[in-house]
Amino acid sequence: MLLPTALAAAEPPVPLTGAEFEAYTRGKTLTFSQRGEVYGAEQYLPGRKVRWAFKGDVCRDGSWYEEAGLICFTYTYDPTPQCWNFWRQDGRLTGLFIGDGSGSELSEVAQSPDPLACAGPDVGV
Repeated sequence: MLLPTALAAAEPPVPLTGAEFEAYTRGKTLTFSQRGEVYGAEQYLPGRKVRWAFKGDVCRDGSWYEEAGLICFTYTYDPTPQCWNFWRQDGRLTGLFIGDGSGSELSEVAQSPDPLACAGPDVGV
């Protein structure tokens, strides 16, 4: 006989809906890691707008939307949708990139109510 905790541990994570994702991210700047290394950070703005920066790179503006159960992002530098499954794990956000075949996964390592600190040519603008 399996214990309830063993059953729960075997269940795959339940992806967040667009409304759940928005409720969790709204007004926050989240920092993400990949394989234990800081990868980048994203600020979640009103109206499903975002500002993303890879670690040490310039900020890029974009937006997100829900499509077919995925959270998809487009950015001004690249309008190609980048879609993810997001879920909460241990109280933090985890995302699995859908589309590159490698299953890139990002994990939230920090969050802040402060704006994203942007490097590059648009600083102070």
